[in-house]
Amino acid sequence: MSAPVQELTRKDFVSDQDVRWCPGCGDYAILGAVQNVLPKLGVPKENIVMVSGIGCSSRFPFYVNTFGFHTVHGRAPTVASGLRCANPDLDVWMITGDGDGFSIGGNHMMHLLRRNLRIKVLLFNNRIYGLTKGQYSPTSPPGLKTKSTPFGSIDTPVNPCSVALGSEASFVARSSDKSVKHLQGVLEAAHAHKGTAFVEILQNCVIFNDGTWDHVTGKEVRDDSQLLLEHGKPLRFGANKGIRMNAFEPEVVTLGENGVTEADLMVHDAHRTDPSYAFLLSRLGFQGRDTPLPMGVLRQVERPCYEDALTAETKAATDKAAAKGIGLADMYRGFGKVSTWDVG
Repeated sequence: MSAPVQELTRKDFVSDQDVRWCPGCGDYAILGAVQNVLPKLGVPKENIVMVSGIGCSSRFPFYVNTFGFHTVHGRAPTVASGLRCANPDLDVWMITGDGDGFSIGGNHMMHLLRRNLRIKVLLFNNRIYGLTKGQYSPTSPPGLKTKSTPFGSIDTPVNPCSVALGSEASFVARSSDKSVKHLQGVLEAAHAHKGTAFVEILQNCVIFNDGTWDHVTGKEVRDDSQLLLEHGKPLRFGANKGIRMNAFEPEVVTLGENGVTEADLMVHDAHRTDPSYAFLLSRLGFQGRDTPLPMGVLRQVERPCYEDALTAETKAATDKAAAKGIGLADMYRGFGKVSTWDVG
C-alpha cells in the first residue's frame, strides 16, 4: 500500500529567508500566488524545483521552500531542461524576467519552448532592468528614458507572447501581479499542461519603472483595457464591447451599434493547432494599438514532449546494445578502443 500524500498548505512553501525585494514590488504578489497554488497540485514538496537566472525575479528560489537553483544570467532554461531530462519525475518551475529571459537568455528560451519539455516558465515583465538599477530592457517601450537610454529608447520592443508563439510554444498565457486570483488560475492551467507552459506576468517595478502597466491594470481602466480570455467564449470586454474579424484585422465593436450582436464576435479557441490565431491575439494591445490586451490562456495544444522522446530513444539504444551483449560500460569505453582516460 502506497503512503498517503501529505496534505500541504501555503506555510509549507514559505522559506525562512528574508524577502529582499523593494517594498511595494509586484514580485511579492507573484510569490504569494505561487505559494498559494503549490499546495493544490498534489505534488510532493521534495519533487518541486525552482530554477532561476539573474535579476530581481530570479531571487525566487530562495523564497520558496522547495529545492532550487539560482543559476547564471540567461541560462536557467538549460539547467531546467537538464533537470527534466535527468529526472522526469521532477516538477520544474523556471523563474525569469524580461531581461534575463529575452536578452542574454533569448536563444536558450527559444529552444526550450520549441522542444516542449514539461517546464513551467514564469516571465516577470516590468519592462526594465531592476536589479542593475534601471537600464532599459528588451521589452521597454520606445522613448523610455533610463540610465542607459537618457534620450529615450530607440529599440523596437519584444512582445513576449508573440516570441513564445513564434518559437512553437504549446502553451502561452498572460496575467498580472494586480490580478492574483486570475494569476492563480493561469498558474494552475500551466501546471496541468503537458509541455512547456509559458506565462508572461505583467509586473510593476516601483523604483525604476513605476506605473509601467497602469494603462492596463489600473482599477479605472482595466475593464476596458483587458480582454479576459475564456475558451469557447466570445471576445468581449468592458460593458458592451467586443472583437470581431474584419478582413483578417481584429476590430473593436460596440454591441448594439450598427446591428452588431454577440454572434458577430470572434470566439476564443485556445486549442487551435495552427498558431496564427493565437499570434494575432498576442498583437492586440501591443505598442499602443487601440485594442485591449488579452489576459489568460492564448494557446494550449498538445504535442510530444522532448523528455519522453529522449527516454524512448535512450531505451531503444540500450536495449539494442544489450541484445548484442553490450553493456553501458562498453558503450562508454568505445567497445575496447581507447576513448576514455583515468585522471589521477
